[in-house]
Amino acid sequence: MHSRRLLIGLVPLLLVATACGEDGDDTSTSDSGKKLDKVTLTLNWYPYGEHAPFYYGVKEKIFEKHGIDLEIRAGQGSQKTVQATAAGQTDFGWADTPAVLSGVDQGVDVKSLGVMLQTTPSSVQFFSDQNIKTPADIKGKTVAGTAGDALTKTFPIFLEKNNLKLSDVKIQNTDPAGKIAAVISGKTDALLGYASDQGPTMADKAKKDVEYLRFSEHGLNFYSNGLIAGQKILKQDADLTKRMTTAVSEAWAAAEKAPEPAVAAMEGASEQLPPKAVLTEQFATTMTLLHTESTQGKAPGLNTEADWQETIDIFAEAGLVKNPKAPSDYWDSSALKG
Repeated sequence: MHSRRLLIGLVPLLLVATACGEDGDDTSTSDSGKKLDKVTLTLNWYPYGEHAPFYYGVKEKIFEKHGIDLEIRAGQGSQKTVQATAAGQTDFGWADTPAVLSGVDQGVDVKSLGVMLQTTPSSVQFFSDQNIKTPADIKGKTVAGTAGDALTKTFPIFLEKNNLKLSDVKIQNTDPAGKIAAVISGKTDALLGYASDQGPTMADKAKKDVEYLRFSEHGLNFYSNGLIAGQKILKQDADLTKRMTTAVSEAWAAAEKAPEPAVAAMEGASEQLPPKAVLTEQFATTMTLLHTESTQGKAPGLNTEADWQETIDIFAEAGLVKNPKAPSDYWDSSALKG
């Protein structure tokens, strides 16, 4: 964990020092002689299975086809990725939609170019031996959550939709990195996390089966992770923005059709990379989150105004957004066309 903290601490410095174009060398040449734009993408966290499509897109030269030489960087949370993207410290970001809504609410100059994870992976996660089968079964349980994050903010709405009160459950305020340990050690009965992230890791560490109460299966769905850009690049390089958005959508569509090669493309992506079995499960779960009923059959990243409005309304109710705006204030619908 010590080395992990050191690496996290270096991320902001690296972003400032190497932001695209600041050294005057913002293009490269492909093996075939094609001129490419050097582009940086900062993730929401260290690479895990959800991110396989980006690495697969690089390996299969999908980004290169669109004139992009893509550098993928680890992040340190969606909120910081949103801030770095708005500040121009990275060309594009990969971040959770609630962090985008909250950022815009606070005056951060950033927009979504399309949400890929249109079904939320938010869930209550626990070992099978807890014998939790329905939301009613978590009454009296202790759940690890992180104060102020989107999961903890929306959990009361999840409870309300399932005829429970916040007082029916004890929330143990826990650092994000400590939630898995809290469940494994027995300090808490469950945690609030993403089914596409913590669950497979917890199962691997404890060698025990993990089960989920997914918010989306119990009355509450909202947008999760997607591609974002700052207003500067949106205004100054609309062509690059559209090429990047199209390439990302194509990379995700290609990865969905080739799950094993997509996961294999992540080899060497990070010293903190989860084991292959965990990556595979994370990726498989991620692929179940790409659409809502209104976007089934459409390209990854194509959103609807109605889905955006539903997400905005939920986070206004949760108190994460104080001054809700129209979907167009958060989302550039022109970046990706169906």
